[in-house]
Amino acid sequence: MAKNRSPAPDVTPAVRTRVDVGRAHRDAVPLESHAELPDEAGRPEAVDLLAAQDVSRIPRLVPIRHARMRATPFTFYRGAAAVMASDLSRGPRTDIGVQLCGDAHLSNFGIFNGADRRLVFDVNDFDETAPGPFEWDLKRLAASVTIAGRNNELSAKQNRAATRAVTRGYREVLAATLSMSPLDVHYYRVDVAKLAAEQEELRKRSRRAIDKATRKDSVRALGKLTEVVDGRRRIVARPPLIVPLGHSIDDEGADRARTFFERYRRSLPPHRAAVLDQYRYVDIAHKVVGVGSVGTRCLILLLESDQGAPLFLQFKEATRSVLEPYAGPSRYPRAGERVVRGQRLMQSTGDILLGWSYAEDGDGTTDFYFRQMWDGKGSVDVDQMGPKRLKRYAGACGATLALAHARTGDGAAIFGYLGDDDNADAVFADYAERYADLNERDHAAHEDAIAAGRVELAQE
Repeated sequence: MAKNRSPAPDVTPAVRTRVDVGRAHRDAVPLESHAELPDEAGRPEAVDLLAAQDVSRIPRLVPIRHARMRATPFTFYRGAAAVMASDLSRGPRTDIGVQLCGDAHLSNFGIFNGADRRLVFDVNDFDETAPGPFEWDLKRLAASVTIAGRNNELSAKQNRAATRAVTRGYREVLAATLSMSPLDVHYYRVDVAKLAAEQEELRKRSRRAIDKATRKDSVRALGKLTEVVDGRRRIVARPPLIVPLGHSIDDEGADRARTFFERYRRSLPPHRAAVLDQYRYVDIAHKVVGVGSVGTRCLILLLESDQGAPLFLQFKEATRSVLEPYAGPSRYPRAGERVVRGQRLMQSTGDILLGWSYAEDGDGTTDFYFRQMWDGKGSVDVDQMGPKRLKRYAGACGATLALAHARTGDGAAIFGYLGDDDNADAVFADYAERYADLNERDHAAHEDAIAAGRVELAQE
Protein backbone atom coordinates (compact mmCIF):
# COMPACT_ATOMS: atom_id res chain seq x y z
CA MET A 1 0.00 0.00 0.00
CA ALA A 2 1.09 3.59 -0.58
CA LYS A 3 3.04 5.30 2.17
CA ASN A 4 1.07 7.52 4.55
CA ARG A 5 2.46 10.98 3.81
CA SER A 6 2.89 13.81 6.33
CA PRO A 7 0.50 16.77 6.59
CA ALA A 8 1.29 20.15 5.02
CA PRO A 9 4.41 21.94 6.35
CA ASP A 10 2.40 24.85 7.82
CA VAL A 11 0.95 22.56 10.50
CA THR A 12 2.22 23.39 13.99
CA PRO A 13 4.31 20.91 16.00
CA ALA A 14 1.45 20.42 18.47
CA VAL A 15 -0.96 19.48 15.68
CA ARG A 16 1.67 17.28 14.04
CA THR A 17 2.02 15.38 17.31
CA ARG A 18 -1.71 14.65 17.30
CA VAL A 19 -1.49 13.49 13.68
CA ASP A 20 1.32 11.13 14.68
CA VAL A 21 -0.78 9.75 17.54
CA GLY A 22 -3.52 8.92 15.05
CA ARG A 23 -1.04 7.33 12.67
CA ALA A 24 0.43 5.20 15.46
CA HIS A 25 -3.07 3.94 16.29
CA ARG A 26 -2.89 1.86 13.13
CA ASP A 27 -0.57 -0.49 15.02
CA ALA A 28 -3.42 -1.40 17.38
CA VAL A 29 -6.25 -1.25 14.82
CA PRO A 30 -4.91 -1.64 11.25
CA LEU A 31 -6.66 0.54 8.69
CA GLU A 32 -7.19 -2.47 6.43
CA SER A 33 -9.19 -4.25 9.15
CA HIS A 34 -12.12 -1.90 8.53
CA ALA A 35 -12.72 -3.44 5.12
CA GLU A 36 -13.97 -6.67 6.67
CA LEU A 37 -17.30 -7.57 8.21
CA PRO A 38 -17.25 -9.33 11.58
CA ASP A 39 -17.88 -13.05 11.63
CA GLU A 40 -21.60 -13.69 11.14
CA ALA A 41 -21.54 -16.60 13.57
CA GLY A 42 -23.68 -15.57 16.52
CA ARG A 43 -24.96 -12.46 14.74
CA PRO A 44 -28.45 -11.50 15.97
CA GLU A 45 -31.17 -11.76 13.34
CA ALA A 46 -32.05 -8.39 11.86
CA VAL A 47 -35.79 -9.06 12.16
CA ASP A 48 -35.39 -9.87 15.87
CA LEU A 49 -33.56 -6.58 16.49
CA LEU A 50 -36.31 -4.66 14.69
CA ALA A 51 -39.00 -6.53 16.62
CA ALA A 52 -37.33 -5.58 19.91
CA GLN A 53 -37.70 -1.91 18.93
CA ASP A 54 -41.35 -2.40 18.00
CA VAL A 55 -42.29 -3.36 21.56
CA SER A 56 -42.10 0.23 22.81
CA ARG A 57 -43.78 1.78 19.77
CA ILE A 58 -47.42 2.63 19.08
CA PRO A 59 -48.81 -0.76 17.96
CA ARG A 60 -51.15 0.57 15.27
CA LEU A 61 -48.25 2.36 13.55
CA VAL A 62 -45.67 -0.43 13.59
CA PRO A 63 -47.11 -2.08 10.45
CA ILE A 64 -46.62 1.23 8.60
CA ARG A 65 -42.98 1.23 9.63
CA HIS A 66 -42.41 -2.22 8.19
CA ALA A 67 -44.29 -1.37 4.99
CA ARG A 68 -41.99 1.61 4.43
CA MET A 69 -38.88 -0.45 5.18
CA ARG A 70 -40.00 -3.21 2.82
CA ALA A 71 -39.96 -1.03 -0.31
CA THR A 72 -36.26 -1.38 -1.23
CA PRO A 73 -32.96 -2.41 0.37
CA PHE A 74 -32.24 1.32 0.81
CA THR A 75 -35.47 2.03 2.71
CA PHE A 76 -34.78 -1.08 4.80
CA TYR A 77 -31.30 0.25 5.58
CA ARG A 78 -32.72 3.61 6.63
CA GLY A 79 -34.91 1.91 9.23
CA ALA A 80 -32.28 -0.56 10.40
CA ALA A 81 -29.92 1.64 12.42
CA ALA A 82 -30.23 -0.78 15.35
CA VAL A 83 -29.11 -3.66 13.13
CA MET A 84 -26.00 -1.84 11.95
CA ALA A 85 -25.17 -0.63 15.45
CA SER A 86 -24.99 -4.26 16.51
CA ASP A 87 -22.79 -5.10 13.53
CA LEU A 88 -20.44 -2.15 14.11
CA SER A 89 -19.97 -3.14 17.74
CA ARG A 90 -18.65 -6.53 16.67
CA GLY A 91 -16.04 -5.15 14.25
CA PRO A 92 -12.69 -3.40 14.71
CA ARG A 93 -12.93 -0.27 16.85
CA THR A 94 -10.55 2.66 17.25
CA ASP A 95 -10.21 4.72 20.41
CA ILE A 96 -10.55 7.97 18.43
CA GLY A 97 -13.86 9.27 19.69
CA VAL A 98 -16.27 11.94 18.42
CA GLN A 99 -19.90 12.86 18.88
CA LEU A 100 -21.57 10.46 16.46
CA CYS A 101 -24.68 11.19 14.44
CA GLY A 102 -25.46 7.50 14.94
CA ASP A 103 -27.52 7.26 11.75
CA ALA A 104 -25.35 8.96 9.14
CA HIS A 105 -26.92 7.80 5.89
CA LEU A 106 -27.39 9.91 2.76
CA SER A 107 -30.99 10.88 3.52
CA ASN A 108 -30.05 12.28 6.93
CA PHE A 109 -28.16 15.19 5.40
CA GLY A 110 -30.01 18.17 4.02
CA ILE A 111 -30.82 21.85 3.84
CA PHE A 112 -32.28 23.93 6.67
CA ASN A 113 -32.28 27.48 7.98
CA GLY A 114 -29.44 28.48 10.24
CA ALA A 115 -29.93 30.82 13.17
CA ASP A 116 -29.50 33.79 10.81
CA ARG A 117 -32.09 32.33 8.37
CA ARG A 118 -29.46 31.55 5.73
CA LEU A 119 -29.76 28.09 4.27
CA VAL A 120 -27.01 25.67 5.22
CA PHE A 121 -26.24 22.05 4.37
CA ASP A 122 -25.50 19.78 7.30
CA VAL A 123 -26.36 16.60 9.17
CA ASN A 124 -30.03 16.92 10.09
CA ASP A 125 -31.03 13.84 12.11
CA PHE A 126 -29.75 13.15 15.61
CA ASP A 127 -32.16 10.65 17.12
CA GLU A 128 -29.30 8.18 17.64
CA THR A 129 -26.51 10.61 18.50
CA ALA A 130 -23.97 9.43 21.09
CA PRO A 131 -20.21 9.58 21.68
CA GLY A 132 -18.28 6.78 19.97
CA PRO A 133 -15.51 5.89 17.50
CA PHE A 134 -15.50 8.11 14.41
CA GLU A 135 -15.48 5.22 11.96
CA TRP A 136 -18.97 4.07 12.93
CA ASP A 137 -20.50 7.14 11.27
CA LEU A 138 -18.15 6.92 8.30
CA LYS A 139 -19.00 3.27 7.69
CA ARG A 140 -22.75 3.88 7.87
CA LEU A 141 -22.49 6.78 5.44
CA ALA A 142 -20.27 4.87 3.00
CA ALA A 143 -22.56 1.83 3.05
CA SER A 144 -25.58 4.02 2.37
CA VAL A 145 -23.97 5.27 -0.84
CA THR A 146 -23.34 1.77 -2.15
CA ILE A 147 -26.86 0.65 -1.23
CA ALA A 148 -28.42 3.76 -2.83
CA GLY A 149 -26.30 3.35 -5.96
CA ARG A 150 -27.41 -0.24 -6.39
CA ASN A 151 -31.00 0.86 -5.91
CA ASN A 152 -30.45 3.40 -8.73
CA GLU A 153 -28.98 0.67 -10.96
CA LEU A 154 -25.52 2.22 -11.20
CA SER A 155 -22.70 0.04 -12.47
CA ALA A 156 -20.31 -1.46 -9.94
CA LYS A 157 -17.58 0.92 -11.16
CA GLN A 158 -19.82 4.00 -10.87
CA ASN A 159 -21.02 2.92 -7.47
CA ARG A 160 -17.54 2.38 -6.14
CA ALA A 161 -16.44 5.81 -7.38
CA ALA A 162 -19.37 7.43 -5.56
CA THR A 163 -18.65 5.49 -2.37
CA ARG A 164 -14.94 6.36 -2.42
CA ALA A 165 -15.95 10.04 -2.68
CA VAL A 166 -17.36 9.87 0.88
CA THR A 167 -14.02 9.07 2.50
CA ARG A 168 -12.09 11.35 0.17
CA GLY A 169 -14.35 14.30 1.02
CA TYR A 170 -14.05 13.43 4.70
CA ARG A 171 -10.22 13.27 4.58
CA GLU A 172 -9.82 16.46 2.57
CA VAL A 173 -11.86 18.51 5.01
CA LEU A 174 -9.95 17.06 7.96
CA ALA A 175 -6.72 18.09 6.22
CA ALA A 176 -8.06 21.64 5.85
CA THR A 177 -8.99 21.86 9.53
CA LEU A 178 -5.41 21.09 10.65
CA SER A 179 -4.41 24.71 10.14
CA MET A 180 -7.72 26.17 11.38
CA SER A 181 -8.38 27.36 14.92
CA PRO A 182 -11.11 25.59 16.93
CA LEU A 183 -13.22 28.75 16.62
CA ASP A 184 -12.83 28.74 12.83
CA VAL A 185 -13.86 25.09 12.70
CA HIS A 186 -16.89 25.83 14.86
CA TYR A 187 -18.08 28.65 12.62
CA TYR A 188 -17.26 26.98 9.31
CA ARG A 189 -20.35 25.80 7.51
CA VAL A 190 -21.43 24.66 4.07
CA ASP A 191 -23.32 27.60 2.60
CA VAL A 192 -25.97 26.27 0.22
CA ALA A 193 -25.67 29.08 -2.34
CA LYS A 194 -21.91 28.53 -2.57
CA LEU A 195 -22.35 24.77 -2.81
CA ALA A 196 -24.78 25.15 -5.72
CA ALA A 197 -22.52 27.63 -7.51
CA GLU A 198 -19.54 25.28 -7.28
CA GLN A 199 -21.51 22.47 -8.92
CA GLU A 200 -22.14 24.14 -12.25
CA GLU A 201 -23.63 21.19 -14.10
CA LEU A 202 -25.89 20.45 -11.14
CA ARG A 203 -26.99 24.04 -10.60
CA LYS A 204 -30.49 23.60 -12.05
CA ARG A 205 -31.30 20.61 -9.85
CA SER A 206 -29.68 22.29 -6.85
CA ARG A 207 -31.70 25.47 -7.43
CA ARG A 208 -34.95 23.49 -7.45
CA ALA A 209 -34.04 21.88 -4.11
CA ILE A 210 -33.06 25.27 -2.64
CA ASP A 211 -36.25 26.95 -3.87
CA LYS A 212 -38.36 24.16 -2.40
CA ALA A 213 -36.56 24.40 0.95
CA THR A 214 -36.92 28.20 1.02
CA ARG A 215 -40.70 27.85 0.66
CA LYS A 216 -40.95 25.30 3.49
CA ASP A 217 -41.92 27.32 6.54
CA SER A 218 -44.78 27.63 9.00
CA VAL A 219 -46.82 29.77 6.59
CA ARG A 220 -46.70 27.07 3.92
CA ALA A 221 -47.43 24.38 6.52
CA LEU A 222 -50.48 26.39 7.59
CA GLY A 223 -51.96 26.12 4.10
CA LYS A 224 -51.16 22.43 3.68
CA LEU A 225 -51.98 21.08 7.13
CA THR A 226 -54.83 23.23 8.46
CA GLU A 227 -58.31 24.54 7.70
CA VAL A 228 -60.72 26.97 9.35
CA VAL A 229 -63.61 25.24 11.16
CA ASP A 230 -66.36 27.35 12.77
CA GLY A 231 -64.09 30.36 12.64
CA ARG A 232 -61.11 28.60 14.27
CA ARG A 233 -57.93 27.29 12.68
CA ARG A 234 -57.55 23.50 13.05
CA ILE A 235 -55.09 20.85 11.87
CA VAL A 236 -56.73 18.66 9.23
CA ALA A 237 -57.17 14.95 10.03
CA ARG A 238 -55.54 12.52 7.62
CA PRO A 239 -55.55 9.25 9.56
CA PRO A 240 -53.47 7.30 10.23
CA LEU A 241 -50.72 9.79 9.28
CA ILE A 242 -52.19 12.91 10.94
CA VAL A 243 -54.60 12.58 13.88
CA PRO A 244 -55.70 15.83 15.63
CA LEU A 245 -55.78 15.60 19.42
CA GLY A 246 -56.88 19.05 20.58
CA HIS A 247 -60.56 18.13 20.94
CA SER A 248 -59.75 15.17 23.21
CA ILE A 249 -57.70 17.03 25.84
CA ASP A 250 -59.62 17.41 29.12
CA ASP A 251 -58.78 19.78 31.99
CA GLU A 252 -56.38 17.32 33.60
CA GLY A 253 -54.70 16.71 30.27
CA ALA A 254 -54.42 20.45 29.70
CA ASP A 255 -52.64 20.87 33.05
CA ARG A 256 -50.17 18.11 32.12
CA ALA A 257 -49.64 19.72 28.72
CA ARG A 258 -48.83 23.08 30.30
CA THR A 259 -46.30 21.44 32.62
CA PHE A 260 -44.80 19.55 29.71
CA PHE A 261 -44.49 22.72 27.63
CA GLU A 262 -42.99 24.68 30.51
CA ARG A 263 -40.26 22.03 30.85
CA TYR A 264 -39.47 22.55 27.19
CA ARG A 265 -39.42 26.32 27.65
CA ARG A 266 -36.92 25.97 30.52
CA SER A 267 -34.57 23.98 28.25
CA LEU A 268 -34.20 27.03 25.99
CA PRO A 269 -31.78 29.90 26.62
CA PRO A 270 -33.71 32.86 28.05
CA HIS A 271 -33.41 34.96 24.88
CA ARG A 272 -34.93 32.10 22.84
CA ALA A 273 -37.69 31.47 25.38
CA ALA A 274 -38.59 35.16 25.08
CA VAL A 275 -39.39 34.60 21.39
CA LEU A 276 -41.54 31.56 22.18
CA ASP A 277 -43.48 33.50 24.82
CA GLN A 278 -44.98 35.70 22.11
CA TYR A 279 -47.00 32.81 20.65
CA ARG A 280 -50.17 31.15 21.95
CA TYR A 281 -51.58 27.66 21.53
CA VAL A 282 -53.96 26.86 18.63
CA ASP A 283 -54.02 23.09 17.98
CA ILE A 284 -52.09 19.82 18.31
CA ALA A 285 -51.96 16.55 16.33
CA HIS A 286 -50.09 13.27 16.09
CA LYS A 287 -48.08 12.99 12.83
CA VAL A 288 -46.26 9.98 11.38
CA VAL A 289 -42.79 10.82 10.04
CA GLY A 290 -39.76 9.10 8.52
CA VAL A 291 -39.01 5.41 8.13
CA GLY A 292 -37.14 4.24 11.22
CA SER A 293 -39.07 6.67 13.44
CA VAL A 294 -42.51 5.37 12.54
CA GLY A 295 -44.26 4.15 15.65
CA THR A 296 -42.49 6.51 18.01
CA ARG A 297 -44.58 9.39 19.30
CA CYS A 298 -44.32 12.46 17.11
CA LEU A 299 -46.69 15.42 17.44
CA ILE A 300 -47.05 18.80 15.79
CA LEU A 301 -48.09 21.90 17.68
CA LEU A 302 -49.60 24.94 16.00
CA LEU A 303 -48.98 28.28 17.71
CA GLU A 304 -49.91 31.79 16.61
CA SER A 305 -48.65 35.29 17.40
CA ASP A 306 -50.79 38.38 18.01
CA GLN A 307 -50.02 39.38 14.42
CA GLY A 308 -51.55 36.11 13.21
CA ALA A 309 -48.20 34.62 12.25
CA PRO A 310 -48.16 30.81 12.59
CA LEU A 311 -45.42 28.74 14.20
CA PHE A 312 -45.38 24.97 13.85
CA LEU A 313 -43.32 23.05 16.36
CA GLN A 314 -42.66 19.32 16.12
CA PHE A 315 -41.95 17.34 19.25
CA LYS A 316 -40.68 13.86 18.75
CA GLU A 317 -40.17 10.98 21.14
CA ALA A 318 -36.57 10.38 22.13
CA THR A 319 -35.53 6.93 23.29
CA ARG A 320 -32.23 5.29 24.11
CA SER A 321 -29.79 5.58 21.21
CA VAL A 322 -29.23 2.35 19.29
CA LEU A 323 -25.52 2.91 20.03
CA GLU A 324 -25.83 2.98 23.82
CA PRO A 325 -25.76 -0.80 24.38
CA TYR A 326 -22.35 -0.83 22.68
CA ALA A 327 -20.88 2.66 23.26
CA GLY A 328 -22.09 3.09 26.84
CA PRO A 329 -25.06 4.83 28.48
CA SER A 330 -25.75 8.50 27.86
CA ARG A 331 -24.36 11.02 30.33
CA TYR A 332 -27.71 12.83 30.22
CA PRO A 333 -30.66 11.72 32.37
CA ARG A 334 -33.23 12.51 29.67
CA ALA A 335 -33.07 11.11 26.13
CA GLY A 336 -34.42 14.37 24.68
CA GLU A 337 -31.52 16.24 26.20
CA ARG A 338 -29.11 13.67 24.69
CA VAL A 339 -30.50 14.42 21.21
CA VAL A 340 -30.41 18.20 21.64
CA ARG A 341 -26.92 18.33 23.18
CA GLY A 342 -25.56 16.07 20.44
CA GLN A 343 -27.12 18.20 17.71
CA ARG A 344 -25.77 21.42 19.18
CA LEU A 345 -22.30 19.88 19.37
CA MET A 346 -22.24 18.66 15.78
CA GLN A 347 -23.87 21.52 13.87
CA SER A 348 -22.27 24.88 13.14
CA THR A 349 -25.65 26.59 13.37
CA GLY A 350 -29.10 25.30 14.06
CA ASP A 351 -32.68 25.72 15.13
CA ILE A 352 -33.05 28.48 17.75
CA LEU A 353 -36.08 26.70 19.27
CA LEU A 354 -34.40 23.31 19.69
CA GLY A 355 -35.13 21.98 23.18
CA TRP A 356 -36.36 19.01 25.19
CA SER A 357 -39.02 17.92 27.69
CA TYR A 358 -40.66 14.84 29.14
CA ALA A 359 -44.23 13.76 29.81
CA GLU A 360 -45.44 11.83 32.85
CA ASP A 361 -48.33 9.39 32.99
CA GLY A 362 -49.32 6.25 34.88
CA ASP A 363 -46.83 4.15 32.90
CA GLY A 364 -43.79 6.34 33.63
CA THR A 365 -42.18 9.08 31.59
CA THR A 366 -41.69 9.66 27.86
CA ASP A 367 -38.87 11.88 26.61
CA PHE A 368 -39.23 14.30 23.72
CA TYR A 369 -37.22 16.89 21.85
CA PHE A 370 -38.69 19.97 20.15
CA ARG A 371 -37.75 21.66 16.89
CA GLN A 372 -39.36 23.92 14.34
CA MET A 373 -41.19 22.09 11.59
CA TRP A 374 -40.44 22.94 7.98
CA ASP A 375 -37.95 25.68 8.92
CA GLY A 376 -36.42 25.85 5.45
CA LYS A 377 -35.88 22.10 5.55
CA GLY A 378 -35.16 20.35 2.30
CA SER A 379 -33.49 17.20 1.07
CA VAL A 380 -32.41 15.75 -2.23
CA ASP A 381 -34.11 12.79 -3.85
CA VAL A 382 -31.41 10.14 -3.52
CA ASP A 383 -33.52 7.67 -5.51
CA GLN A 384 -33.20 9.84 -8.62
CA MET A 385 -29.43 10.35 -8.58
CA GLY A 386 -27.27 9.27 -11.48
CA PRO A 387 -23.55 8.44 -11.11
CA LYS A 388 -22.19 11.98 -11.36
CA ARG A 389 -24.72 13.50 -9.02
CA LEU A 390 -24.43 10.70 -6.45
CA LYS A 391 -20.64 11.01 -6.43
CA ARG A 392 -20.77 14.76 -5.81
CA TYR A 393 -23.46 14.46 -3.17
CA ALA A 394 -21.59 11.66 -1.40
CA GLY A 395 -18.46 13.81 -1.31
CA ALA A 396 -20.41 16.74 0.14
CA CYS A 397 -21.90 14.51 2.84
CA GLY A 398 -18.46 13.10 3.70
CA ALA A 399 -17.04 16.62 3.98
CA THR A 400 -19.93 17.75 6.16
CA LEU A 401 -19.55 14.75 8.46
CA ALA A 402 -15.84 15.53 8.85
CA LEU A 403 -16.65 19.05 10.04
CA ALA A 404 -19.08 17.68 12.63
CA HIS A 405 -16.45 15.22 13.87
CA ALA A 406 -13.69 17.84 13.91
CA ARG A 407 -15.88 20.04 16.12
CA THR A 408 -16.39 17.30 18.69
CA GLY A 409 -13.26 15.13 18.51
CA ASP A 410 -9.61 15.12 17.52
CA GLY A 411 -9.67 15.80 13.78
CA ALA A 412 -5.88 15.69 13.58
CA ALA A 413 -5.75 12.19 15.06
CA ILE A 414 -8.48 11.00 12.67
CA PHE A 415 -6.53 12.51 9.77
CA GLY A 416 -3.37 10.76 10.92
CA TYR A 417 -5.20 7.45 11.19
CA LEU A 418 -6.81 7.69 7.74
CA GLY A 419 -3.83 9.31 6.00
CA ASP A 420 -3.74 11.74 3.10
CA ASP A 421 -3.43 9.07 0.41
CA ASP A 422 -6.38 7.16 -1.03
CA ASN A 423 -5.93 3.90 0.87
CA ALA A 424 -8.74 4.69 3.30
CA ASP A 425 -11.06 5.47 0.39
CA ALA A 426 -10.60 1.93 -0.91
CA VAL A 427 -10.88 0.34 2.54
CA PHE A 428 -14.23 1.95 3.38
CA ALA A 429 -15.54 1.27 -0.14
CA ASP A 430 -14.68 -2.40 0.33
CA TYR A 431 -16.56 -2.40 3.63
CA ALA A 432 -19.55 -0.65 2.02
CA GLU A 433 -19.81 -3.27 -0.72
CA ARG A 434 -19.72 -6.12 1.79
CA TYR A 435 -22.23 -4.45 4.06
CA ALA A 436 -24.55 -3.75 1.11
CA ASP A 437 -24.54 -7.50 0.41
CA LEU A 438 -25.40 -8.17 4.06
CA ASN A 439 -28.15 -5.55 3.99
CA GLU A 440 -29.68 -7.23 0.95
CA ARG A 441 -29.77 -10.53 2.83
CA ASP A 442 -31.40 -8.80 5.79
CA HIS A 443 -33.95 -7.18 3.49
CA ALA A 444 -34.75 -10.61 2.03
CA ALA A 445 -35.09 -12.05 5.55
CA HIS A 446 -37.49 -9.23 6.37
CA GLU A 447 -39.53 -10.16 3.32
CA ASP A 448 -39.56 -13.80 4.43
CA ALA A 449 -40.79 -12.73 7.88
CA ILE A 450 -43.61 -10.80 6.23
CA ALA A 451 -44.58 -13.83 4.13
CA ALA A 452 -44.52 -16.04 7.22
CA GLY A 453 -46.76 -13.65 9.16
CA ARG A 454 -44.09 -12.71 11.71
CA VAL A 455 -44.19 -9.10 10.52
CA GLU A 456 -47.45 -7.28 9.82
CA LEU A 457 -47.85 -4.60 7.15
CA ALA A 458 -50.33 -1.75 6.80
CA GLN A 459 -51.19 0.49 3.87
CA GLU A 460 -51.02 4.25 4.34
